[in-house]
Amino acid sequence: MTLLIAALFLVEFVRGAALISFLPIYGKNELGLELDVIGIATTAHFVTDAVVKLFIGYLMHRFNVRTLVSGGLLLSLAGMLMLGQAELPWVFIVGCAIYGIGISPIWIVCLTRVTEERRATQMGTLYTFWLVGLGVGPVVTNFTLEYSSAITYWILVLASAIALLLSLFIPKRSHAEIDFVPFKRQLALLGDRLKEMKLLLPGMVLQTLGAGMLMPILPSFASDHLGLAPSQYSLLLFIGGGCTAAALIPMGRLADSVGRKWFLVLGFLLFAIALFALTRGPGLGISLMWACVLGASYGAVLPAWNALLAAYVPPGQKGLGWGVFSTVESIGSLLGPSIGGVLAASLGEPAAVGSAGAIFLVIGVFYVLFPFRLFRGEWSAGDAAR
Repeated sequence: MTLLIAALFLVEFVRGAALISFLPIYGKNELGLELDVIGIATTAHFVTDAVVKLFIGYLMHRFNVRTLVSGGLLLSLAGMLMLGQAELPWVFIVGCAIYGIGISPIWIVCLTRVTEERRATQMGTLYTFWLVGLGVGPVVTNFTLEYSSAITYWILVLASAIALLLSLFIPKRSHAEIDFVPFKRQLALLGDRLKEMKLLLPGMVLQTLGAGMLMPILPSFASDHLGLAPSQYSLLLFIGGGCTAAALIPMGRLADSVGRKWFLVLGFLLFAIALFALTRGPGLGISLMWACVLGASYGAVLPAWNALLAAYVPPGQKGLGWGVFSTVESIGSLLGPSIGGVLAASLGEPAAVGSAGAIFLVIGVFYVLFPFRLFRGEWSAGDAAR
């Protein structure tokens, strides 16, 4: 598990650096690509990531952990090398797609190690490592991009190579702790669970849609609308990510002990308010304050949300369960970058950010009215009162 977490940190370091900073800036400034092309490339990344996750339960039964993770990381390294030669838009898009295939297995493998007794707490811990990597990547990238895009690119290649090297030390006998159930039977069981949680499905899609809309436009929004230099944008990301990482574990413990409804409601509403506030073009100090609000609200949502989903993963089918749920959530990630890129290209970055804020506002209001008492075993009448 230590090797998996170390590799996950490096994988998310590269993913955060690439998707949030390097590829939007490199694609726009060095390759001359439009924001809609960058959005489509980001969507391609999430499409392939989602497809692999859909079949991850089958793959985890057929292959040991080392083969699955190291094979994926080899593909991610190949995709990153391809992006360095992306002189044509289609090469840029295909490179992002291959990269998405490669990074998909490691996250699901880590999720299968979470125990039932302390789901929110352990989810908070796992998300802390994930988020620190995801947050540090853009921060480092924005500083190095001020000096050289080539140096930045080779840092990402090196980190990808080290993650691959670490995965080769995973014991060959290591297997995911899942029981074998015929694939059709697993799909039938997951179909039953999806029917039970059908009221959750809109939130699963909309929250990733809103987040996906922001991904290809954040660097240009920060520079063109907020007037931030790359180093100031790095500081913004560092503060937001730091607040999230600091909030994850305590928020997870609180959610385990006092109930999760209002963590979801307040988290989504505060996220929406912060995005609306940023569209007004505040100065650096106020922007940093709202970045802190964004980070803390995200830290409140993540453990509660994923603990809630974990209650619907059939025992012994964690690979397939998390794969299907991740695929459902990825629908928003597939559409979001393209929608955000098109909105930014046609109406401007503030309109795209404001639209994402409206989506999070809708989710927050939805969960105020959401009948949490209907959840079997996960919510009681006392939870509803909370």
